[in-house]
Amino acid sequence: MSGSSKRPKTAGLYHERQFLRAGCRCIVGIDEVGRGPLAGPVAAAAVALPLHRKDLSSRLRGVRDSKAMSAAQRESAAAAIKELAIAWGIGCSSAAEIDQLGIVPATRAAMQRAFNQALAKTPIQPDCLFLDYMLWPERRDIPQVSIVDGDKRSLSIASASVIAKVWRDALMRRLDADYPEYGFARHKGYGTVIHLRALRRYGPCAEHRRSFEPVRKALAS
Repeated sequence: MSGSSKRPKTAGLYHERQFLRAGCRCIVGIDEVGRGPLAGPVAAAAVALPLHRKDLSSRLRGVRDSKAMSAAQRESAAAAIKELAIAWGIGCSSAAEIDQLGIVPATRAAMQRAFNQALAKTPIQPDCLFLDYMLWPERRDIPQVSIVDGDKRSLSIASASVIAKVWRDALMRRLDADYPEYGFARHKGYGTVIHLRALRRYGPCAEHRRSFEPVRKALAS
């Protein structure tokens, strides 16, 4: 059998269990989507799962890296995650903020907004943050774990990935109604051939990230 056929269909809980055994009671998984597109916001989600539930993996079967899931799978999974989660929140930074701050600071601002919203909904006390690859210097007050391919290996991070992507994709579909010439509903703002062609033809709209090179080129021409 190939390695891909052995790959689990649900993100694991190995890292979460390690930290639970070390005394953590509340772990918040955080992930972002939309760092690379030429248009639209960068979005983040924060999710605290009930990690002591023995049926957690079965209830969230199929939840993994949101990019590896179909749109229908993500929609169904997002509903299940929100129903089960102890707390969850969504935050974003607009294209204008990305241009002003830079993509990394804007991403961290979106993470902070997601985290704030999660805590505002439910007054949890996180013992640890699980992040996909990156670290969050502004929140050194809370222990952090950076996991390479975290959305594939941690159910907490994967759940955040799913919620963030479902939210952002829905927003890009709404923006498509305002700017139908760009095809946002199809490519979600990423630099596809269709998008680049429209960008050259019509120039950027208010949702484009002017600090990104293809958009700068379209402005210059």
